[in-house]
Amino acid sequence: MTEESRAPVPWIAPSGRYARVLGRAVDVALALAVLVAAYDYAGDHDLLLGALMALALLARRKRPGTVMAVVMALALAQFLLHDPAVDPPPAHAPAAYDVAVLFAMMSVVHHSRTPWMPYAAGGAVLLATGAASFGVPFLGLGGFGDGQSLLIFWGLTLTVWLTAFALHTRRLYAESQAARARHAEREQEQRARLAAVRERAEIARELHDVVAHSLAVMILQADGAGAVLRTSPDMAESALKTIAATGRDAIDDMHRIVRVLREGRPGTQGAGEDRRLVTLDEIETVADRARTAGLTVDLSVDVDQGRLSPAEEMTAFRIVQECLTNTLRHAGSGARVDIRVREEGGTLLIDVTDDGGGALAGRAPVGESGGNGLVGMRERVELAGGAFEAGPRLGSGWHVRASVPVRTKTPVAARTSAGTGNPEATRTSVRTER
Repeated sequence: MTEESRAPVPWIAPSGRYARVLGRAVDVALALAVLVAAYDYAGDHDLLLGALMALALLARRKRPGTVMAVVMALALAQFLLHDPAVDPPPAHAPAAYDVAVLFAMMSVVHHSRTPWMPYAAGGAVLLATGAASFGVPFLGLGGFGDGQSLLIFWGLTLTVWLTAFALHTRRLYAESQAARARHAEREQEQRARLAAVRERAEIARELHDVVAHSLAVMILQADGAGAVLRTSPDMAESALKTIAATGRDAIDDMHRIVRVLREGRPGTQGAGEDRRLVTLDEIETVADRARTAGLTVDLSVDVDQGRLSPAEEMTAFRIVQECLTNTLRHAGSGARVDIRVREEGGTLLIDVTDDGGGALAGRAPVGESGGNGLVGMRERVELAGGAFEAGPRLGSGWHVRASVPVRTKTPVAARTSAGTGNPEATRTSVRTER
């Protein structure tokens, strides 16, 4: 969490153990002040009323409304017990320990969670002081003050109320800032977790695509080389060269992935400066390797040069690569694969079908799959905003279809060799293994 997002901690709102200790110390100090003030009066009930008010103030933080009601009731009893004709009277009014009323009102304003309670507490104190100053004629109760003393009482009441309300507003602001900071921190942690999950999924897809395809080609080539080593040395030598080339490419990809893990995501400083970009041109390379492994591959790539972004070309390449890997693993050598990659109406269409080597759909004669390849292909297509479909064909074989929206805003005009005489303007490759 940055310094700017930290919630301000005002001196009036300490946190943790210090806040509890300080709050308890303030409560005890206020109660002692009320008790000492009541001790100076000689009335029979002054000390008792003052002690009860002081005792009630100890609960002013947790039960501010209840404390306010208790203190006001004790003040009313003090007013009723006051008898100027008796010397000393049973209870003096007004008295210094009546400051407990202001303390109780301040507690309601500052600590109450009910919006209307602060205004009710202030109005009650103003009405009580007015009644005590001028009396309640219809009840036969006389007052003990005048207009000047009433103005003093009201001025003191309003000063305490406004101070408490300012502290209350400041506390609510500090709490809202702290809650906002905690929410922002939780959101940041959640975003970091989601980013880590996405990055792990991306690395897992890359690892699966690199390792699975390379190992599938290398294993089949090694088996083929071993089978023809004595009878056809030239074919064995060709297979060994394919194994070496596949292994070198796999090592390069593994080094790139390791650099990403050590130094950061691709594109960050030092992580992707020499990153090998995979393009549609490399589909022909993996198709040739699949042919040398025993597959019959019919490949057609018809996409305008510069029409796709690097990410879209990577998606198309990885899907074709994974389909060839699955065909090698499940159908084995001798199977036929038809690959069609084209762009129509702003959509990249990828269609890969195989005949399963003559085996019934759903059978896996060469090893078993955990389904990670299909999951990885689906994730790649969905991340690009496209649609993915895969499943067995009727009879034998498997089909994979994917459509990815092309995000290039200014498409390059298609130029074919028939129209411009420049065959390099359009990527078109149709080859069939004979």
